[in-house]
Amino acid sequence: MRKLVLAMLAVTAVGAGVTAGSAPAAAYDYPWCAQGRGFGIPGDCSYQTYAQCMASASGRNLYCNINPRVAFGQQQPPRRGRVHRDYYYYN
Repeated sequence: MRKLVLAMLAVTAVGAGVTAGSAPAAAYDYPWCAQGRGFGIPGDCSYQTYAQCMASASGRNLYCNINPRVAFGQQQPPRRGRVHRDYYYYN
């Protein structure tokens, strides 16, 4: 009985260590989106090439389009703050 409890404790400790040490997946915007009925805009944007997107869309009444996030890029917020100019003082 004692060996079973120690084995369960060891498995739990290893599982907690693996879970705590793993990093989340990085978000990446792929350039092609499958769009159509049942998908919102921009759709299922998980395709690196147009051929991959078309193969997935085939037979599903979907079409492929460029990902708008990739096409237009991330909009930068307007910069706020003070404008610093170089002023020359003449004596």
